[in-house]
Amino acid sequence: MQLIIPKDYDPKLSVRETQEAIRYIRETFQDEFGKQMNLSRLSAPMFVKKSTGLNDNLNGVETPVSFTMQEIPDETIEIVHSLAKWKRWALRRFGFDVHTGLYTNMNAIRKDEDLDNIHSIYVDQWDWEKVITKEERTEETLKKTVRQIFKVMKHMEHEVWYKYPQAVYHLPDEIHFVTTQELEDRYPDLDRQAREDAICKELGCVFLMKIGGPLKSGKRHDGRAPDYDDWELNGDILFWYEPLQRSLEVSSMGIRVDADAMARQLKIADAEDRLKYPFHQAIMKDELPFTIGGGIGQSRLCMLLLGKAHVGEVQASLWPDEMIERCSDAGIQIL
Repeated sequence: MQLIIPKDYDPKLSVRETQEAIRYIRETFQDEFGKQMNLSRLSAPMFVKKSTGLNDNLNGVETPVSFTMQEIPDETIEIVHSLAKWKRWALRRFGFDVHTGLYTNMNAIRKDEDLDNIHSIYVDQWDWEKVITKEERTEETLKKTVRQIFKVMKHMEHEVWYKYPQAVYHLPDEIHFVTTQELEDRYPDLDRQAREDAICKELGCVFLMKIGGPLKSGKRHDGRAPDYDDWELNGDILFWYEPLQRSLEVSSMGIRVDADAMARQLKIADAEDRLKYPFHQAIMKDELPFTIGGGIGQSRLCMLLLGKAHVGEVQASLWPDEMIERCSDAGIQIL
């Protein structure tokens, strides 16, 4: 268990005021985000059949929570890690046109997560996906979309400042684009987290691009499943977060794999056995639309905008007793 205790921490808002602010941020952001990105809200599953191949494999080592159900006894049912694959399937199923898309409130359990100030076993995010053309599978499209999302986040900062001026955490005015290889070249002696911290402290907000594939060193900056993001056209939105003196990831996103990218990445990841699943077969046969999509952490965004020291201040999850006690002693109000 890792825990950062900021010196002289002041939560600014009471627990009840924080709960009101959480509701306001979530409702206001999703409405503005959907409008700016031309997305419709859809309901989404909390669990899927393992046999569909629709669950997110994350780094390939995390085990999903699974169960069987009375009426389908021969199927293993898995609680989702994210809806990265399901969304693309849904865009085809519901007949979305080019430049339209969906967003959904996604709730998941990642039971193998290492807990700290920003990581919880409970995941709540806006999962979103949008149809693009094959010709739009470019870095230009990716950067344009990132700037749109950053603009909505900045708009939310102003909205929160209007209602909670004593509590709002001010965001930088610009987002910068940096690749993982540029980061390795710049900080060859630092590990992944230290590199992200260093570049975010310098620039304020960064979209870190090209995550998943091996770098010149032979190492990967970070793990990324091989069967949804194109590793050459993806990235994370990271902010320098002064209260914790570290970087804070708020969104992971990317242009999704086409048949060529999937085949290449599955081979690199030694995961070609996944081609047996219906989802992967549909990609290889060009039966699914070309898309861009990602997730935006709901609790992470609330934490960022309200200057909170612990994600447990803006979501109800489970934490070790020792962590709860240390937080309480420091004025960190775990829900």
